Amino acid sequence: MPKRGRKYQEVAKLIERGKVYSAREAIDLVKKTAYARFDGTVELHLRTGLDPRHAEQQVRGVVSLPAGTGKKVRILVFAEGEAAKIAEEAGADYVGTDELIEKIQKEGWLEFDVAIAVPQVMGKVGRLGRILGPRGLMPNPKAGTVVQPEDLKRTIQEIRAGRIEYRVDRQGNLHIPIGKVSFTEDQLMENLAAVMETVVRARPASLKGQYIRKAYLTSTMGPSVRMDVNELTALRTA
Repeated sequence: MPKRGRKYQEVAKLIERGKVYSAREAIDLVKKTAYARFDGTVELHLRTGLDPRHAEQQVRGVVSLPAGTGKKVRILVFAEGEAAKIAEEAGADYVGTDELIEKIQKEGWLEFDVAIAVPQVMGKVGRLGRILGPRGLMPNPKAGTVVQPEDLKRTIQEIRAGRIEYRVDRQGNLHIPIGKVSFTEDQLMENLAAVMETVVRARPASLKGQYIRKAYLTSTMGPSVRMDVNELTALRTA
């Protein structure tokens, strides 16, 4: 493991080694130990008992963060005709099909954070699976990013307001942003509760044993704070 810098080592002293913290204590510590010169992202990391090799345990879904994400999301919409017009009027950053697909394929252009598609163009968009899939950018019905034209406006508005996607990685972990360091403690708690409520509901019926084994909260570049899993899984939105 690479040696940590002086600033990291200084702030890490605030975290008691081996201690498991409550959600509010963890949020307070993450804010205190954030030393980046920019407004870092606060991220929740969950180590689960999931085995992603089994299709039914490939947990993924969407959650709306009540306090938003704190970042501007660049939205691309694959659509044509009337659907494209709806997407443009709803404020999508990029709208189209053939020209955008070609730009991604030939130029490796990926300057967007979320890609949405209407079912009518998925035959064309499917060619981008190898490029967008590994990056978590491929439109998918399970992630709520393949939608009917009449649902485009609502979907774009929800994403702008703080809707995010989460999915288990190959090691069975979940990494979910819950806001920015500049958020208040209450805002981060609100977002954390919304995330946990959604993740707990997503537990596969086929899973045996413990679902969430360990939980950590961290900021960009900052040290991680271990959290009380029992308290965390009991969190509910107001």
